[in-house]
Amino acid sequence: MQIKEAKFVKSSQKTDQCPKPDKPEYAFIGRSNVGKSSLINMLTGRKKLAKISGTPGKTQLVNHFLINDSWYLVDLPGYGYAKVSKSQRKSFGKLIESYIHTRENLMNLFVLIDSRIPLQKRDLDFMISLGEKQIPFSIVYTKTDKLKKTTYDKQIASLEEQLLEFWEELPSSFHTSAVTAKGRDEILDFIEEINKMW
Repeated sequence: MQIKEAKFVKSSQKTDQCPKPDKPEYAFIGRSNVGKSSLINMLTGRKKLAKISGTPGKTQLVNHFLINDSWYLVDLPGYGYAKVSKSQRKSFGKLIESYIHTRENLMNLFVLIDSRIPLQKRDLDFMISLGEKQIPFSIVYTKTDKLKKTTYDKQIASLEEQLLEFWEELPSSFHTSAVTAKGRDEILDFIEEINKMW
């Protein structure tokens, strides 16, 4: 898939403020500082589409971007650690949950995992809950350029071994780097295939 146009549509504090669900939608989520904004910018080929910050927890709303006038890319708030108050974290949690469970045009949720560190309990719990509620999701391993290939292969094998304790079959996964654009074509082709079913 070629991305010819990517434009910001709106930010929403509540799910019912999101754009009309008349196009297929793909959301990206992960723990704070997992490299979500960098990945979104890499996928769309726009350096400043999603705001990149050194401060974890910068994304605090549901941000919709219209791609090629045919589907939505959605930037969701991060879960887990963020330099925000407990009450704000709770409201993020409610917003994420409401969005994931009620957005009828959500075709797939991309869960971002930092490939450099062991799988965090928060990530595992989140993915288990998605499986239980039958929310379609894929795993996106980020920052793959930061590790040597042998270290990376061991790390991914360990992560997948943990996941196989809970699933007989692993969800689809993508290995990405915002620096080298690794994984870009694979994710966009995956989205294009699903769009055909819309």
